[in-house]
Amino acid sequence: MRLLTAITLIFGLALPAAAQQVARADGALLRGLDKVSGRTTDINLAVGESAAYGRLEVSLGECRYPAGDPSSDAYAQLTIKDVTQNTTVFAGWMIASSPALSALDDARYDVWVISCQS
Repeated sequence: MRLLTAITLIFGLALPAAAQQVARADGALLRGLDKVSGRTTDINLAVGESAAYGRLEVSLGECRYPAGDPSSDAYAQLTIKDVTQNTTVFAGWMIASSPALSALDDARYDVWVISCQS
């Protein structure tokens, strides 16, 4: 939440008020990359839903997008757990247009946001 607030403060000051409004979606489209095999997998999640991806469990808390331009960006609140070690490896917001800003740090898997889905 702090990341999204910081981004809004940094970039939101230069935007008109209408462009700052966000809408909530019912779900999100994520993409996973297995760095060993090179295979990508699309993961469709509804808000509150979880899905297994390799040894990871990916959970979607929320997906937001600019109300005036739904296709321009997506902000997803994710929790990603390593089920083999019973640890949380990522918890926070991922941004589709800036995946490296807040990324999953895992030796084998990458997961990033593609878009919000209604």
